[in-house]
This record gives sequence, C-alpha cells and structure tokens, in this order.
Amino acid sequence: MHYNRITARHLAYFRSFLPADRVLTDEDHLSRCASDETEDLLFTPEVVLQPVETIEVSKIMAYCNQHTLCVTPRGAGTGLSGGALPVFGGVCLDMRRMNRIVSIDTENFQVTTQPGVITEELQNAVSKAGLFYPVDPASRGSCFIGGNVAENSGGPRAVKYGVVKDYVLNLEVVLPDGNIINTGSNTLKNATGYNLTQLIVGSEGTLAVITQITLKLLPLPGESLLLLIPFESAGDACIAVNRIMLAGYTPSALEFMERDALLCAMDYSGGSTLSVPEHIQAHLLVEVDGNDKEALFREVEGITRLMNQFKTGELLFAESHGQKQELWKLRRIAGEAVKHSSVYKEEDTVVPRAFLPQLLQMVKSIGNKYGFRSVCYGHAGDGNLHVNILKDGLSDESWEKELPLAIRELFAYVHSVKGTISGEHGIGYVQRQYMDIVFNNTQLGLMRAIKSVFDPKGILNPGKIFPNDR
Repeated sequence: MHYNRITARHLAYFRSFLPADRVLTDEDHLSRCASDETEDLLFTPEVVLQPVETIEVSKIMAYCNQHTLCVTPRGAGTGLSGGALPVFGGVCLDMRRMNRIVSIDTENFQVTTQPGVITEELQNAVSKAGLFYPVDPASRGSCFIGGNVAENSGGPRAVKYGVVKDYVLNLEVVLPDGNIINTGSNTLKNATGYNLTQLIVGSEGTLAVITQITLKLLPLPGESLLLLIPFESAGDACIAVNRIMLAGYTPSALEFMERDALLCAMDYSGGSTLSVPEHIQAHLLVEVDGNDKEALFREVEGITRLMNQFKTGELLFAESHGQKQELWKLRRIAGEAVKHSSVYKEEDTVVPRAFLPQLLQMVKSIGNKYGFRSVCYGHAGDGNLHVNILKDGLSDESWEKELPLAIRELFAYVHSVKGTISGEHGIGYVQRQYMDIVFNNTQLGLMRAIKSVFDPKGILNPGKIFPNDR
C-alpha cells in the first residue's frame, strides 16, 4: 500500500480547524508517539494531531481518506503488541485530550465516556456513585479506556467479571471516510441486526476511531478478602487453579506468579516486606469479593482447606488495606519489573484452564530446547499465561533467527489444545507473523474483507493484525 507523505499543504489544512498547539511536529511529540510499551520498536509519525471532539476526528479522517494519508490512533501508549505504532509514518491521532466522562447514569447503571479517560479514574468516578466497572488491566493507572476497548482488555478480575467486551453497550465511532455512527444502543439486550459494537471491540483501531463509549456498570461490592498461597511446585500451583474452580468457588481474581516474577517485582518495588523461601517456586494470589463478609471468610477457609492436598508454604492472609495494596502492587508491576531486568519478548498465551499446567511445562521445555529463560505470570483463572522470554546471554543471531521458531512452536501447541495466541494484548504489529497458526486463508480472507468494507483505502492503522502487510 502506498501512502502520501505529509506536506505543508496538509498541515495548513489541519491548522485551519485545530489550534497550533494541537498540530504537533516538534521532535518531543513525534518521539513520544513513535513507541509504546512493546519491546524497543520505534516508528516516527510525521505529525501528531490532538482532537478534543468528535467533529474534529471526522474532519481529520475525511481529509486523510481523500488524500491517502495513513492514520494511527493512539491512546496512552501502554500497549504490548505494537498496536499504536505508526509503522508507515503519517498522522498519529493522539486521543489524550478527549478525556471527559460525559455522564454517569445511576438509574440505569451506565457510564458514557470519551476514550482518553484513564481507566482507574473512570473506576474511581463510578465507585463514588456506588457503581463498579470491574475490568482492570495491570496498567489501569495509566492506560485509557479507549485503548482498552480497542484491545478488548482483560485483567485480574476477568475470571469472575469478564473482559471489556462484556461491558460495552454502545460506541460512537468515526469511520475512515469521516462518517460518524453509533454502533448499538444503550440497552442490556439488543438483537437488532449485526453486532457492530462487538466487531469494533478488539479491532485494534483498524476499522474505526472510537470517540465515545457507553459501558454497563455493576453494583459496587462492599467487601473483599485477599490470600497469597505459596507452592513448592509451579505445576501444582497451576493444577490448584482448576481445583478451586471445580470446588464451586468463583474468586474475583486468581493470579499466578512464578518465583522469578515475584522476586523481580519485589526488587523493582524497592520496599516489599514479603519474603520468599528458597523452596517456594510459585504463588497464587486469590481474591474473593461480595457484600457478606462472613460468607467471604467461609470461601477463604474452604479454599485454604483445598490447598492441603498440595505442598505449600505458609499462606498469607492480607489483614489490612496496606497488605492488600502491597500484594496487588507486586502483581501489577510484575510485567514492568521483568521488562526492566532484561531485553525481553512477552507472549500473551491463553488455553482452556485445565491445560494451564501443560502450558507451563511446554514453555519450560521449549526454553530448554532453544536456550532461553522465561518468567511466567498471569491470569490463571482464565488460563491466560504471560510468558516473558528473556534475552540474557543469548546471541543476537539466536534472538533474531531462532526465537521466532521457538515462539511458533509454543503457539502451535497452544492452538492444538484449542487455545489462542493472544488473550488480551492483541495482535498489533509484533504478532502478525503468527496469525497463520490460528487462522486459515478462508478465515483471514473474511477478516481482510471486513477491513476493506470499513476502510477501502487501508489508511487506518495499517500494518497491524494481518501478516505480510509490510
């Protein structure tokens, strides 16, 4: 695909309806938008545009479509698959100024928001009204809700509450030709035509630009209890996940952390009071929530009894808010901590939950075969394991040539047990080459056809999802 370069004439048009401080070509802004949290990849846009309202997005898209200028939407830049990288240059459509919560509807348990609102700030705002938005990615303190919708984000509480797609009722979006549409309705049920809302959710900014989001909310749970369970065997920790679920318990979070993941997080945090004995190889972080504290204590006691069938260390019950905060902080910074320790690649594998022990074993086996070390953690209750592959002493040649073979082998196993290659991070730029493992030509052809209907000129977030686009 050929895209035109940004010229002075194009910049003059953008400045005809956007103030100068929202049409940015200085090195600092271009550099900031050239990367996200995906490895060390760098692609510099030619201009950064910062709209504040939908009509501005519409004008930008209509003009770029007419002149074949590529556009890469960008949220907070916390993505891990390169979804916000402007791989063909062009326009970076920076949504950070569209950061207003439009309304909180306490009668209908809904919130309507612009896409540039930080997820945790949205959660805090609705909680003040006694309502609950449970989807909480690890980066919730910095990521934008629009990016969450574009990637169909999950997080620790997906095991009980689901992921973003389970809460999006309606979207206002701008199509690549500048048309503005709503994709659904603000109702809990909708059996009217094709489900355009769910098509846009998880489409990674390749079909339309999200400008407004209506989310379903829940009543805010009044209580939660948190338990950290140490295991002498990482495999046993994985097995215990399914045992907990089969016993009839539905934790609000059920998180797995390999020994090295927790140690990295503790070192990175700089102030943890937790200790990890030498014989402990993994931990499960288990949270239950609700409004009946006595019932929650009974759940914790039941889960504790279940652990008697495994070789565990001393279970830690978080007795104070401070202890809860510390444990959750260690889990949430695990990815950032591992990234800080080495050059790395993170794979977002997900399998049916009962296959989690075999998945962990396969990761280690492939690592031994290809000579890499891995650090694993993730949302065990969903079968979602984040596999961090560390470069350590691997040669550049092995890293560049052999590691893709190892990843392909891992993904082939995941697909063989009816899993898939991304649970919540998306495909973006870095996983495109593996799409043939999970989809055949017919399936990929259907997806490309959908892309073509929305975006005939291919200007919107090009170079993402589909293999061989660059």
